[in-house]
Amino acid sequence: MGSFEIIPIEQQLTLLRFQNEADQVVSYEHPVPLGMIQFHFGIKGKGKFLFNQGSYTLELREEASLLLYNPQKELPLHLELEPGAWAISMLVSLKKLHNLFSADSDYFPFLTAENRDKKYYKEDRISPSMAIVLNQLFHYHLHQSIKALYYKGKSYELLSLFFNRNDDPNAAQCPFLIDEENVLKIKRAKQIMIENMAEPPSLESLAEQIGLPLKKLKMGFKQIYGDTVYGFLFDYKMEYARRLLDSGSYNVNEAGLKVGYSTGSHFIAAFKKKFGTTPKKYILSLNVAAN
Repeated sequence: MGSFEIIPIEQQLTLLRFQNEADQVVSYEHPVPLGMIQFHFGIKGKGKFLFNQGSYTLELREEASLLLYNPQKELPLHLELEPGAWAISMLVSLKKLHNLFSADSDYFPFLTAENRDKKYYKEDRISPSMAIVLNQLFHYHLHQSIKALYYKGKSYELLSLFFNRNDDPNAAQCPFLIDEENVLKIKRAKQIMIENMAEPPSLESLAEQIGLPLKKLKMGFKQIYGDTVYGFLFDYKMEYARRLLDSGSYNVNEAGLKVGYSTGSHFIAAFKKKFGTTPKKYILSLNVAAN
């Protein structure tokens, strides 16, 4: 199933979050007013933007960003995401961006007076420090009452990192992740945990498999995914189990075994901790909704 969330940050600044957990391509559409600057970030998997009824497309690759600006023509958002893909978009008015960076507007090519009425397009890679912020926007574990403040802070941080093109943009914020090889190792650690979620390795074994000291594994995983290794795995297992129950092909015990719970009581307790209801009541609610 695909999810699409519109997160208003403040006037003339909106965040859009896309997550396709379906097994087929999902299409998302959203109107974009004339003159808005579009920032798009491919976090996981691939997607593509369609323009002019599909006659023109732009690919959104994993770990890549797109900046689009057209002051003469509306560019409504039409995004097709492949199965398992995640993406985040940010829509900002030119006026808003000028207010944020007015003292340094000459630093940004499309903010200069001579270019503000011209089309602008830029594709770039997502830096490790940007990847941290983007993943934190997906792994939100703070209290609901500060959600708006958290998203606003992360949106501003993402913009500042996007425009930070120094030779070493990550040194001050995240010394560990200067080395992108470490980022790849942490991503490999996540994949190992997912592939072995029913019988996950110990942290010591995981650190050895990816070739990092245990301390760096813990620190790096938290920085990129916003959670501990086992905290992330717990959330993943519960979501996976929920999808198994959604399919109607697995009962409670079978779903629990699939994600590594040998006893039904432990699985029920874990599921209730995550979703606030038991698996049986969840299945009943699905049946009620279907009738």
